[in-house]
Amino acid sequence: MEIKRDVWSLLLVLLLGQLVAFAMAASSFTSSVIANLGVDAPLTQSFFAYLLLTTVYVPIVLRRRQKLQIAWYWYLGLALVLLSDAESPEEQDPGKMPLLGDVLVIAGTVGFAFSNVGEEYCVKKKDRVEVVAMLGLFGLLISIVQILIFERKGLEAVTWSSTMINLFAGFAVAIFIFYTVTPFVLKMSGSTLFNLSLLTSDMWAVAIRVLFYQQQINWLYYLAFTVVAIGLIIYSLNDSSSDDETAASTEAPAQYQQLPIEDNSTRIGSNSGSQERTHKEEVHIC
Repeated sequence: MEIKRDVWSLLLVLLLGQLVAFAMAASSFTSSVIANLGVDAPLTQSFFAYLLLTTVYVPIVLRRRQKLQIAWYWYLGLALVLLSDAESPEEQDPGKMPLLGDVLVIAGTVGFAFSNVGEEYCVKKKDRVEVVAMLGLFGLLISIVQILIFERKGLEAVTWSSTMINLFAGFAVAIFIFYTVTPFVLKMSGSTLFNLSLLTSDMWAVAIRVLFYQQQINWLYYLAFTVVAIGLIIYSLNDSSSDDETAASTEAPAQYQQLPIEDNSTRIGSNSGSQERTHKEEVHIC
């Protein structure tokens, strides 16, 4: 029974990891379609995504009427790190300043790594809903400031057709799913498996392009997806077995052998009996 539970939990983690990867691929696809239509507004896309997160999760936290388990400035710092790899005007054309583009990419990668570890700590030690709500709220506020500084003129030039609205809504829903499911993966497995799962997002992106554009792909993509999937399974199995061994070593009580307790009355009786026999022997000899 325990083995079946472990198998189902492992399958659930893998499935949630692939859902996160698919959401990331879907957000990248919708963002690329928006860019192909001549709209350059990545910060506005993030604004609608964080607005959706705030609308759903912040009322849940307010309804509890409880004090935040983590100070607000930590959530602000985590939101800043999460938005550090957001596309800025300098990153849009790295051909003009390749060195700056490389520095920004490296900084975004490092920030993403720190954000994963920080979010893992928050969801494992504190409340998951509070984490997502505060990330959505502070992400919304930060994106508003970024839009006013970098993207106000570009946003005014956007023609809001039904297609454009649907694309922005699709991006917001994809990011909403990403931030909603990510805490489950981080809490059940950790940031390592989370990042390994994101490796398959490129495969999902290819699958989406094949579905919408009817593109032909090389068979090596299927091989790469299979290799990554096998690696995820192997890591998950080793990680779950190591966790079980750690839990068993910490939870198993120490075994002590109980020594027999000798009754004092029995000891006194035996001593008196031996003394009486010795006295009789002495009398007999005399």
